[in-house]
Amino acid sequence: MHADTISPLMSDALVILGAAGIVIPLFARFRITPIIGFILVGVLVGPFGLGRLVPEMPWLYWVTISSTESLAPFAEFGIILLLFTIGLELSFNRLWQLRKLVFGLGALELLIIGSLLALAFFANGQPLVAAAALGFALAFSSTALVLPISGTRTPVGRAALSMLLFEDIMIVPIIFILGALAPYADAEGFSGLLTTLWQGALVVLVMMVAGRFFLPRLFASAARAKSSELFMAASLLVVLTSALATQLVGLSPIVGALIAGLLIAETEYHSEVEAIIDPFKGLALGIFLITVGMAIDVTMLWSNLWAIAGAVVGVLALKAVVTGVLLRLMGARAGTATETGILMASPSETSLIVLAAAAQASIVSAATAQFWQVVIALGLTVTPLLARLGRVAGRRVEPAPSLDDADHRDATPRVIVIGLGRVGRLVAEMLDRHGKPYVGIDSDSDIIDHARNAGFKALYGNAARGDLLDKLGMAECPAVILTMDEHVLAQQLVRKLRAAYPDLPIIARARDTFHATELYKAGATVAVPETLESSLQLSEAALVELGVAMGPVIASIHEKRDEFRERIQQDAALDEKPKLRTSTAES
Repeated sequence: MHADTISPLMSDALVILGAAGIVIPLFARFRITPIIGFILVGVLVGPFGLGRLVPEMPWLYWVTISSTESLAPFAEFGIILLLFTIGLELSFNRLWQLRKLVFGLGALELLIIGSLLALAFFANGQPLVAAAALGFALAFSSTALVLPISGTRTPVGRAALSMLLFEDIMIVPIIFILGALAPYADAEGFSGLLTTLWQGALVVLVMMVAGRFFLPRLFASAARAKSSELFMAASLLVVLTSALATQLVGLSPIVGALIAGLLIAETEYHSEVEAIIDPFKGLALGIFLITVGMAIDVTMLWSNLWAIAGAVVGVLALKAVVTGVLLRLMGARAGTATETGILMASPSETSLIVLAAAAQASIVSAATAQFWQVVIALGLTVTPLLARLGRVAGRRVEPAPSLDDADHRDATPRVIVIGLGRVGRLVAEMLDRHGKPYVGIDSDSDIIDHARNAGFKALYGNAARGDLLDKLGMAECPAVILTMDEHVLAQQLVRKLRAAYPDLPIIARARDTFHATELYKAGATVAVPETLESSLQLSEAALVELGVAMGPVIASIHEKRDEFRERIQQDAALDEKPKLRTSTAES
């Protein structure tokens, strides 16, 4: 069978699925982000990698991608699904709360960075229009990579989201302005822009009104059918229809996808939709990243290594400094400003679109466009490294409050909550509601930042550290509550606390009844198995729904809980007896 008898689409699909199924798990095993893996696959199998050797070695046809253009629609679909899922995580209320950041911080960030880069290009001999095109192309940051890394609920994520939303809004005006300023642009440039803007506003308004009326009914029908296939079809229909509607009037399709996500986020079906779309989003985004890698010409990169490296470092440094300074001026904490600035320094997939539009309009020469295309691709490649560097730098600039620099010797006895994840925060909230003083500690500074921003009394500290027990004021502590999900560490801490404080009440979270038995053997006062509690809650809900009175239900649930707890404690005591007899015989 000859290679020319095989559909190029089938060959490309083989490479992409191979990357997703083999290469990416390999990177994950070594704790390297799949983002870098997909881009490196693109470099390797693209037309500038092994693809150029196909005429001499035809068998490479099976492991290379024949056409970058054939993958472009799939890459665009990945970005559309990504923006749709981002919309699912938001709501119109959250966007309204961010309006000052979006049109304040976002506008300043894009305008200042774009202008400074344009001035730098103009000073280096580029024509004014070409300098502006290059400057604003590089001023964009990657929505596709930044938001999955930062999330949308952390301080860094909220700041990044506000700037990225404004950049997404500005894509269309910037591309239209480039067309209007092009040497061969006609006089309809600005009038075309105005037409697109009013038509786009009208389409968005219609989508919002129609979506609020039709979407709940559409997904309710799919839910009643109890068909996951129908739910998937309805989800994809909403995404593609919204993206197509905005694209028809000249707006970016990602604007329609984002609005569709926002509308579905207001319904009770958003979690199911997000779960269904997620696998498609991951694969399609991987295709986009492969196309980014395919744009990197390794030969050209090597011959211009120092110039490209200098361009990458210069652009990243300028964007990081400007973004960080703007955030500080607008009241952000030093650590948040530093981390966000470094993360937002990466260029964007949108940068490639703007650069291509400028080259098509003959504003930027082909050689210049190719050079900066490689710079942008390399910038996208290092985005995960920038995220890690940003976290480290943010912690150095503003370390999380720790037990060493906080007033941990409070005169008021306090409950100690070890672990401030989802469970720990709920426990702390209930203690606060009932007027019980507490302090929570965790060894993850990101969790501490999140907890403190949410109003919890949180301190950074490693509970396994030797001198921590004294600093916590354990002598006056009424109780210790362990909520971490690390069962070995929980047993070690219980054993350590019981040895140092024989009368201290220790309440510990357990994964299951076996883990609870181990915690009781280590010295826990109460061990609460998650599996047991979920079963009891399920039984309570079922009995109430079946018409049993609440009082008898609660009494029977408490009785059953005590029965299980007594049985687990007996099992722990029985396991300990042989050990006691052995140690007595040895002595």
